[in-house]
Amino acid sequence: MLMAKIGPSAALASSSAALFLLALAPFGWRAGWWSYGFGLYWLMPVSGCVAAMGVTLGVWTLVQSRSQLRPWSCAILFAATVLGAVLVYVPLQYSYTRSVLPPIHDITTDTDNPPTFRTVLPARAAEHANSVDDRDPHLAQVQNAAYPDVTPLITNLSLASAFNEALQVAKSMPGWTIVASDPEAGRIEASQQSRWFRFTDDVVIRIAGDGAGTRIDMRSTSRQGHSDYGMNAARIRAFMGALRRRIG
Repeated sequence: MLMAKIGPSAALASSSAALFLLALAPFGWRAGWWSYGFGLYWLMPVSGCVAAMGVTLGVWTLVQSRSQLRPWSCAILFAATVLGAVLVYVPLQYSYTRSVLPPIHDITTDTDNPPTFRTVLPARAAEHANSVDDRDPHLAQVQNAAYPDVTPLITNLSLASAFNEALQVAKSMPGWTIVASDPEAGRIEASQQSRWFRFTDDVVIRIAGDGAGTRIDMRSTSRQGHSDYGMNAARIRAFMGALRRRIG
């Protein structure tokens, strides 16, 4: 009888606390209360553990006291259990992604001669961001093994046409902020913030031609952290795919 009374409330309290911790993790980082690592690698797993407690309480109460539960208590248990299950999934998914992808954050279609950043450098310096100059010699090998499909786009377009097409696609990419576009240098720079932690990633697109066609290369790199959870490679795939469809 006691479990039927306190079980639903306890399960909902645990799931609600987990939700609070999960929301607090990025908020504290953005407010400057702690490093992103504390929020991402400590608070988020803790929120998953607290959520697991909520799920356990919900299931246990349902199994032990189902006949004594009122409809409203059943509704609370259902909400707490579903919310808790979602909040358990989030850190588990992050942990799984981190375990199967290499801990790299600088991806490019040209590992021998990556496009260089210029305009975004002051903003990166202000954030004490990762260096874009000191690339690990083994990075190319690691990237090619993990993301063999991240390759340049070769077109028959003139340099001016290819630049214009690339710029239009860059402007259409959701969440991208165009920082610079230099048709003479064949360079486009942009930035994008993640939705949750508001991490900023920077993009540079290089368009080069020799009169017979053009080659379009791209580089996407994170300002913070060592692992990007595959986001930079996904960003390059999305842009190159959209550009290929536009060019035909």
